[in-house]
Amino acid sequence: MESDTAVRRIKPLVTHSYVAQEKYSSRDWSGNNGYSSGTKRKPEVSLYLLREGLTACLVSVFILGLWGLVHLSLQQLVIGKPTGDFNALRARRHLEQITSVGPRPVGSQENEVLTVGYLLQQIENIRVETAAGPHQLTVDIQRPTGSFSIDFLGGFTSFYDHVTNIAVKLEPKGGTSHFMLANCHFDTVANSPGASDDAVSCAVMLEVLHALANQSNPLHHGVVFLFNGAEENILQASHGFITQHPWAKQVRAFINLEAAGVGGKEVVFQTGPENPWLVQAYVHAAKHPFASVVGQEVFQSGVIPSDTDFRIYRDFGNIPGIDLAFIENGFIYHTKYDTANRILTDSIQRAGDNILAVLRYLLTSKKLADSSEYRHGNMVFFDLLGIYVVAYPARVGTILNYMVAAAAFLYLAKKASLPGNGGGRYVRDLACATGVAVLSWFVTLMSVLIVALLITLLGRSMFWYNHFYTSICLYGAAATGKMILIHSLAKNLYFGGVRLVELGDLYFDVSLLLWGCSLVLLTHQGLCSAYVPMLMVAFPLATRLLLAKEFKHRGASVKYSVLYLVGLALPYVHFMFLIWVVFEIFTPIMGRSGTEIPPELVLASLVTLTTIFLSSFFLHFIYLVRSTKWILTGLGSVFIVMVLLISCGFLFPYSGSPDSPRPKRVFLQHTTRTFHNLQGQVESRDSGLWINSFDYTGIQHITPHIPEINDSIRTHCREDRPFCGYPWFLPVKFLSKKNWYLPAPEVSPSSPVEFNLLSKEETSWGTIKMTFNVKGPSHMSLYLMPHRGASLSTWSFGDGIPQFDLSGEYFIFYSHGLDASSWTFWFEIQPPKDPDPSGPEGMISVAISTHYFFGEDQRTAQLEEILHRFPSWAFPSAWVSTYDMYRY
Repeated sequence: MESDTAVRRIKPLVTHSYVAQEKYSSRDWSGNNGYSSGTKRKPEVSLYLLREGLTACLVSVFILGLWGLVHLSLQQLVIGKPTGDFNALRARRHLEQITSVGPRPVGSQENEVLTVGYLLQQIENIRVETAAGPHQLTVDIQRPTGSFSIDFLGGFTSFYDHVTNIAVKLEPKGGTSHFMLANCHFDTVANSPGASDDAVSCAVMLEVLHALANQSNPLHHGVVFLFNGAEENILQASHGFITQHPWAKQVRAFINLEAAGVGGKEVVFQTGPENPWLVQAYVHAAKHPFASVVGQEVFQSGVIPSDTDFRIYRDFGNIPGIDLAFIENGFIYHTKYDTANRILTDSIQRAGDNILAVLRYLLTSKKLADSSEYRHGNMVFFDLLGIYVVAYPARVGTILNYMVAAAAFLYLAKKASLPGNGGGRYVRDLACATGVAVLSWFVTLMSVLIVALLITLLGRSMFWYNHFYTSICLYGAAATGKMILIHSLAKNLYFGGVRLVELGDLYFDVSLLLWGCSLVLLTHQGLCSAYVPMLMVAFPLATRLLLAKEFKHRGASVKYSVLYLVGLALPYVHFMFLIWVVFEIFTPIMGRSGTEIPPELVLASLVTLTTIFLSSFFLHFIYLVRSTKWILTGLGSVFIVMVLLISCGFLFPYSGSPDSPRPKRVFLQHTTRTFHNLQGQVESRDSGLWINSFDYTGIQHITPHIPEINDSIRTHCREDRPFCGYPWFLPVKFLSKKNWYLPAPEVSPSSPVEFNLLSKEETSWGTIKMTFNVKGPSHMSLYLMPHRGASLSTWSFGDGIPQFDLSGEYFIFYSHGLDASSWTFWFEIQPPKDPDPSGPEGMISVAISTHYFFGEDQRTAQLEEILHRFPSWAFPSAWVSTYDMYRY
């Protein structure tokens, strides 16, 4: 907040209408962007300073208007009238039929029989209907068995047996040697109907197949439609196809349809690797484009804990592709709320229009036949409000980026070299102002994180989960107010003798300098996302140059301010779209990121960084405005009101509203654990309900509804047992270290696991080879924990080399479809030379957990009873499991 002395200091320069009048001396600010080029006195001019209320209104209208424009573009799912080539209503009927059977986990009748039967029937109908046309359609049901290792979730190994793929080959009747691959998956996680993930994609693919097969003009190339039945089991079916199916050798590129949310627009978030012709195909053909290279680089950085079949085709098939996914409303992703009625027909229409158009384009492209010739190079691509896609080669982007950065630095260098800036006055001022700006950002971030920490300590974490804009009101108001306060203090105390108009000009240069430096840095790192700072340099610089005369003669007039904001509109609206994507993805992820990552710190950081980036070219308004006291008062009031509302518990994180659910995810396993000693005898045995909360709030909101679930039954990790002695379905114990174990009766599944050591022999090279046989349900997890001094040297999984070691433990994920035989595997272990007397007996602990995701074994009376006691805003996913540990 400014002091009265600041007002008195500029009062001689200002009339009642805030017009500054001053004669220019040799050292006074004048033309040439703010710094004098000579000693000749300038004639008297009138320079405006901005009124506080007007400034606040202009900036608020600008930000809110662009945010509204972004949301308007997102709601405009289909541009123009459908051509009729793709029938969304027929695709919707497919979607409703597929989801009508309920959840479809691998190995279930719903997945392996009912859904497969429906898909085959529809494919056969298309084949019969188009038999007289110029294309031939071939169907193959593949049930592969295989194994591979992947560095996802810290790294683990996957083994699958008789999972299901339905491969459909559409080609000209004369045959062809080159094929596109279109991939979807029809399986789901347990307890979710999976309409968006990924039944809608399979429905779209059925209709695209129907449209292409009915095309009167023969295709130049062929296309394989892969309906894969084991993606939720960490990408198993796609691996089976690309590494074992004979058609895979003819695939030159692929399109993968996925979901990380429910409905809305499908976004291109991965392409390549390299092969820029694929992006060009999407740009030329897609009718409703929605794509961003920023999303690609963020996703591939590993920040988002998710993966798709894209990875399998890329890494194991060495083929390039395009990855598309629905990302809106991720709050209900993988829950019972992912139903067909939540997906708009227009969402289906736009996805179908895009996939059909891109496939048609690629199937007539010469580049598909010899893609290796066009493989080198990456593309910069981004869309403008879903209307138009900008795409150009990365090498062109590098040149463009450096040219824009050079123009910005040349602009600054010219100002520094003016005769009136002898002795480096401008450079010193710029350096000092940059230091103030960077310091304000750091202090702002730290201050907001302290607020987030206090909210966490109050036990009010995730208040924004069901009320997103409250996070903007709290953290955004705190960040904006802190920055304005710091710059107001700097204006009054540090820059006390400098004219305000000159300071305003200087802080535009600061923003330009910092964005220019980030542009050079990102370009040097080879990131295609460098186009963002390029836009944030090019447009403000061009705007500033065009308005230089207006600013020189009239200062911060209303005309200047309005035109300045108009010049910022294009880069800012695109930047705000990217901000929307970030929050649309990361806000729901906080509801399933485990108990160890404080979501307040994550969201507070995102909101603060957003505020910093958006405010960068508004900094100079702080120096061009006469006062900021009422702005600070307003922001402070909003902040205080939000703190009071949150502290009093008025903002509950979750909602069970049918229209807009925000469920809390809880996993419950009714499990029986058995631990054997080195002699094979049962050392201990217990049973209970093992409870995991997959967000930071743990069970604090559950305990009032189910009092026996409280911190008195919280578990502790037994380091001498594989994976702490609990039946982890996936290797995510590092994400959820807080879990609870409520004693309950033993479980007795109708098909209990059979685990047998078939042989144990010493090899001639000094290792011990152990062979096992397991027979159990469709989903099992194997844990291997060599004791101190021992090590695994080889095994029967993957390429034979135990690659991924999680703190001394190995995780093998197993699943099978129908008619699978028992699972036989072996490993070789190097015994310890000096056994650890304080550690467990033997050289290795082996544990097997079973998971009953469907059928009569899925639930027990105890599970059913406790599930009915959960509040409506919770989504408890429950099943029966067992855990058996052996020492050898």
